[in-house]
Amino acid sequence: MASGDLERGGGSNVKNRGNSYNQSSSSSYYVENNEKQWTSWLVPMFVVANIAVFVVVMYVNNCPKNNQGFEGGCVARFLGRLSFEPLKENPLFGPSSNTLEKLGALNWEKVVHGNQAWRLITCIWLHAGVIHLLANMLSLIFIGIRLEQQFGFIRVGLIYLLSGFGGSVLSSLFIQRSISVGASGALFGLLGAMLSELLTNWTIYTNKAAALITLVVIIVINLAVGILPHVDNFAHIGGFLTGFLLGFVLLLRPQFGWVGRKQLPAGARVTSKHKAYQYLFLVIAMVLLIAGFTVGLVMLFRGENGHDHCSWCHYLSCVPTSKWHCGN
Repeated sequence: MASGDLERGGGSNVKNRGNSYNQSSSSSYYVENNEKQWTSWLVPMFVVANIAVFVVVMYVNNCPKNNQGFEGGCVARFLGRLSFEPLKENPLFGPSSNTLEKLGALNWEKVVHGNQAWRLITCIWLHAGVIHLLANMLSLIFIGIRLEQQFGFIRVGLIYLLSGFGGSVLSSLFIQRSISVGASGALFGLLGAMLSELLTNWTIYTNKAAALITLVVIIVINLAVGILPHVDNFAHIGGFLTGFLLGFVLLLRPQFGWVGRKQLPAGARVTSKHKAYQYLFLVIAMVLLIAGFTVGLVMLFRGENGHDHCSWCHYLSCVPTSKWHCGN
């Protein structure tokens, strides 16, 4: 939630920078204070789509008919076939794992040996329960709407979908005996894109340190939650890295001198649209993105286990303590 405010603060900082430039250069020089704001419709559509998919999953799950009562009775039976599985089976108020797997949950065996690569995409739209769904959709609203207003639906939509896909690929490489669902990888991609957007557009922001520290703290806290058991932190990390690199490619802002070039007097020197370091970041990010997806997909469809190449990586998803143990 704080990340949405951070983006809003970034907008006001841009305007402040524009005003100071105006005053120091020429009284006749004017920079448009209000950035173009896009109407956000794609992110709300994503929210509606996720909720609709969850309703369909619960309808197919049909707990009263399919649950035999071995783990207790269905929860909220007044909902009929939309009622939830017993809490011992699913404490998040949702369907059974069998239903999720049947409808497209990420499953390494089926992806690699069952020719079902489509699960790398479908798992992004599935959620384990009402609690899981609400947490992700609230995050999507607070983060995604602000980004879409600033950068438009095409760029934000690409970041969301490609980050979700990147999270699925990394999750498949490291979690091979469980199923995985959720939009968390895509959401972490939006957070990663916010961070790279701040870095690549560094020169147009004031209060740089405060914005950077706030965003890093938010990201660290969210990633730290992923070390709890039963949380797929590899999807979070994969989505975050994908979104972080995509931000350098898709979220460049032009410099102020370029934005206000039409207001300059004739013969005035025009600032280049982007800084050299922005182009450098873009090229490096593109190379890393292509290399990362290529290597990840090759390893995945060769059936390799990521843990064989990284003996300590299991700590990234779960840290065992006296209170809980970490399975695969």
